Amino acid sequence: MAKEIMRKVKLQIPAGQASPAPPIGPTLSPLGIDVKAFCDQFNDKTKEGQGVVTPVLLTIYEDRSFEFITRTPPVGELIRRELKIKKGSDRPNLDKVGKLSDEQLTKIAEIKMPDLNTTDIEKAKEIIKGTAKQMGIEYD
Repeated sequence: MAKEIMRKVKLQIPAGQASPAPPIGPTLSPLGIDVKAFCDQFNDKTKEGQGVVTPVLLTIYEDRSFEFITRTPPVGELIRRELKIKKGSDRPNLDKVGKLSDEQLTKIAEIKMPDLNTTDIEKAKEIIKGTAKQMGIEYD
């Protein structure tokens, strides 16, 4: 018999750095799951990407057991890391904070491809360009 799903929770946690401290503990404790066990499993699964913000889809069952899947980092995070900048522009139409080469766009698109709704690399690059434009980043 299939387990009854109680709730699904989406979180964004730096890879390898989950801890029962806020915001994770206060979010998950009321749901009755073992927060330390979740943090240990998440940290073990994501230790390779140390510090990269990682989206997590956590499924909690009626018996308080859980399972989770991790996604690729958000496009903005990938762009910031690729260009080594702290954040996007406060005024993206006026102030530009960086420039992506076609090679960098391709690299980011390939990383993000499993979570995008396309299998065409050129369409994936268009999606990345849209995020870059909103961050005040130009591209070749």
